Amino acid sequence: MAPEKLYEGKAKIIYSTDDPELISQKFKNDATAFDGKKKGQIEHKGVRNAAITTRLFRVLEEQGIITQLVEQTADDTLLCKRLEMFQVEVVVRNYAAGSICKRLGFDEGHKMKKPMLEFFLKDDSLGDPLITDAHIEELELLTRAERDEIEQLTLKINETLVQFFAERKVLLVDFKLEFGKDSEGHIVLGDEISPDTCRFWDADSREKLDKDRFRRDLGGVEEAYEEMLNRVNQ
Repeated sequence: MAPEKLYEGKAKIIYSTDDPELISQKFKNDATAFDGKKKGQIEHKGVRNAAITTRLFRVLEEQGIITQLVEQTADDTLLCKRLEMFQVEVVVRNYAAGSICKRLGFDEGHKMKKPMLEFFLKDDSLGDPLITDAHIEELELLTRAERDEIEQLTLKINETLVQFFAERKVLLVDFKLEFGKDSEGHIVLGDEISPDTCRFWDADSREKLDKDRFRRDLGGVEEAYEEMLNRVNQ
């Protein structure tokens, strides 16, 4: 039976598999920014993001974090557990960059006193707005227990990745995570961790090694993704 396309997003296409508990996640070269207002292509992005995500998910699994990854089945494709995704994105900020500088006046590169967690509603039509605990409760996006567990998992993921990248001379400035529930009700890390969903800076030069190079027309976009692939594989 031919796989059915279940969903196509800005960066990935999700297909069914012969196993109802599994999905196939194909990474695209398409690039978008500013809620889809800016669009383009980044050569080899899908292949690099699939490889980077695989490496980082395996690193996290070694620390007891459950991820949806089963195996990488092609250069740009991952076989994953099917999850019921929460309609919430979690953003961790170790340094100030991007929207928080506009919202709160931080200078780019300001180091947070401690990792800052923010929750955003996953809704492209609304521009993925920042939400509070009151919004989460009113919209019934997460129970209190689910929110607390996601916060604990996120902080552990951040601690693991900050150390991992520090050893590779990279600052993990900020990043987005998505979680869902598997068929047994466990909260599982899903989606991806890549230069599309993180801000990476070279620890010495502060050179940007992520999608900000595309967002800001800085050039060297493909080279930045390749550099991050090389570093995670060190």
